[in-house]
Amino acid sequence: MSDFDTIIQGGTIIDGTGKPRFQMDIGIKKNHIDAIGDLSKVCSQNIIDATGLIVSPGFIDIHSHSDRTLVDDGGAESKIHQGVTTEVVGNCSFSSFPIAKDRGTSISRSHRSKVKYDWTDLDGFSNFLEKKGISVNIAHQLGHSALRGAVGLLDNRPPNPDELDSMKRLAVESIEQGAFSLTTGLTLVPSCYAKTDEIVEIAKAISHFPGCFYATHARLWANMHVEAVDEAIRVGADAKIPVQYSHMAIIDSRLFDHPEVMLKPFEKARAEDQDVTYDMYPYIAAGTHLSQLLPEWVQEGGINKMLSRIRNPNLRKKALLSLKLGWFKGLPWEWDKIIISFVNSEKNTSLVGKSIEDISKEFKKESSDVFLQLIDEESNQVGCIMINRREDNIQYFMQQSYAMFGSDGNAISKSGIYSQDKPHPRYYGCYPRIFGRYVREKSVLSLEEAVYKSTGFPAWRMNFQKRGTLKVDNYADIIIWNPDSIIDKSTFQDPHHYAEGIHYVLVNGIEVVKKGKHTGKRPGRVIRRGNNN
Repeated sequence: MSDFDTIIQGGTIIDGTGKPRFQMDIGIKKNHIDAIGDLSKVCSQNIIDATGLIVSPGFIDIHSHSDRTLVDDGGAESKIHQGVTTEVVGNCSFSSFPIAKDRGTSISRSHRSKVKYDWTDLDGFSNFLEKKGISVNIAHQLGHSALRGAVGLLDNRPPNPDELDSMKRLAVESIEQGAFSLTTGLTLVPSCYAKTDEIVEIAKAISHFPGCFYATHARLWANMHVEAVDEAIRVGADAKIPVQYSHMAIIDSRLFDHPEVMLKPFEKARAEDQDVTYDMYPYIAAGTHLSQLLPEWVQEGGINKMLSRIRNPNLRKKALLSLKLGWFKGLPWEWDKIIISFVNSEKNTSLVGKSIEDISKEFKKESSDVFLQLIDEESNQVGCIMINRREDNIQYFMQQSYAMFGSDGNAISKSGIYSQDKPHPRYYGCYPRIFGRYVREKSVLSLEEAVYKSTGFPAWRMNFQKRGTLKVDNYADIIIWNPDSIIDKSTFQDPHHYAEGIHYVLVNGIEVVKKGKHTGKRPGRVIRRGNNN
């Protein structure tokens, strides 16, 4: 009889704690690590030769939006080929629950999904995913926009007492069912309509749950980068809850030369023993829906009301005047740096991959007119990539001790329903890019630092008890990869390419990637807060 189901032999272990690498074998029994040591004389029916390769925990993508795509692409191929074994979803205020029974679909629904959303809460969504089968683990967060949507609060106003009580009750229910945190999207409707006090009140309602935290896509309006960080820290202090600042970046070119101003509030808060950290991704471009760049008043009340305004001649003129003031309340438009990544109709498929400026020349129209036209014709289902960051800032932010990595991308496959899109390359390449470019080529981080920021550190933030590091009795979420060849292959022009250098990916002890190929296995689980995770 075999002593282990699988033995990983001869590899160099980087265990996710930040400690130096070492050489040992790993024995896996069922879904756990059962032994770490010299196992050369021990039996197993499955022996993986990791000679010359790194053995590390699977990457934990703490900032993912795959709850919107795993519904359709359960194989999670773009992420599993990166070495991601756990997706943390529900970010930027968008979660697939709660859903009011009398309000229809989820606020987080993907633009291409054909799946009927028949659940209303975290339990229902989790049951759907586990029944369907997923190749990665998934951990849920609760979105503030989803809370507002569930109580019918899509307008630019504060909640009345009954609405606030309902949101707090739904928040508690979601945390009790296993959500790890509350997230906001404070440049995105309807979350952006909330004043700080509304967020504090909801955060207070869940702050007593062990390990629970607040994650925020902050209010990065023009001239408000530092204030955005201050608000996040204030929510944490007032609600007495840890803070995770999402996708740290400077998107206002006037601040490009002074990235340190973004970190001063962090350093002050941390010096006062406040628990504040951030995540980031290694690209100079963001990805979003085109409509999220519209003035708030145009978006108020939901998609149908937004489209009605754009289609009203007088309100369209008003919108065009508002656009002259810039996006995000004053950031200047650079139409040549806004590139269409997906549309919903056959009519505009040829526009995918082109900038707004290119399209405006093709249509012989003003760029702002084209911008509104596309949102109108696509009924809001049009996405874009925005080049709005600077490389030196990315390297500066990733070097900080309280930084961790998250892709802000989705798990998809290059042959699935999203194959006609041109998504952000972070969907396919975030983690291999970190190790290939920023560790191997640029020496911005050591291997141990980068592994820690991708595994043990996000596991600590999530309060995972048995994931994120390689030690006996932890779940066997393990990747085996070549530090000399790991690299991203996805580009902005041609994104649908899996990363290279990841040889094996084990999720809960099962090989999902074997010798670089997806096995079709779906051993992923829904990880719930406080459930021996």
